[in-house]
Amino acid sequence: MPLDTSTYHLALLRLDGRRWNELRRLHAQISTQASADGSSYLEMGNTKVICTIAGPAEVRGAARREGAERDNAVVTVEIGIGGFSGVDRRGGGKGRGDKRTTEMQNTIASTFQSTLFTHLYPHSTITISLHILSQDGSLLAACLNAATLALIDAGVPMSDYIVACTSGLTPPKSGTESADPLLDLNGMEEQELPWLTVGTLGAGERVSVLVMESRVQAGRLEGLLAVGVDGCKQIREILDGVVRRQGKRVLESVVS
Repeated sequence: MPLDTSTYHLALLRLDGRRWNELRRLHAQISTQASADGSSYLEMGNTKVICTIAGPAEVRGAARREGAERDNAVVTVEIGIGGFSGVDRRGGGKGRGDKRTTEMQNTIASTFQSTLFTHLYPHSTITISLHILSQDGSLLAACLNAATLALIDAGVPMSDYIVACTSGLTPPKSGTESADPLLDLNGMEEQELPWLTVGTLGAGERVSVLVMESRVQAGRLEGLLAVGVDGCKQIREILDGVVRRQGKRVLESVVS
């Protein structure tokens, strides 16, 4: 069913009741899997992701001999998509081997490879396992945010938070060529509108991830990017609050 955007410019509200610069509800937890070195659970709207971390673990045997020259840990990413996670259940459980999933794995691995202090763990691997429970837009952004929390929970040193968000453009208004930006797109909006995923490092505006899977005029890219970066700042505050609350609970349990 096509997305009806005719009311966007009249009511200034989207189909889910949000304004153009509002995030969806974001809920996150860390230390959700006792058996993992680090873990997290994250919801961005109806997109739900579980992340677990294995490592840093020393590489042994033949694998170590093959990578004997490695002075840094290697970050690997595995993504599993539940067959029940999307509307199309026939293709929902493909996960591994799917082209888009492989691209996401490579993007996440390269992002954290350059952000984590991998030089502290030579001849080691850090495995990020992501399990997609529900898909409703901003999937790559949700995976990056969940992985950040899980790595913090695992105690893997990093230079700062990697936080990600999506932004898109509404169709041009009638009689003009201007289009309004939107923050944090849901699944229906992603199917109909041009959009991108942007990830930043820390509280500033240093862009570490930029993925765009649709076409947009070059003159509108700057506005898209600015809205996405602002969304990343909001998400960083939320994730930082989750980490601080967990740290407070741990300290209270130790003291008591």
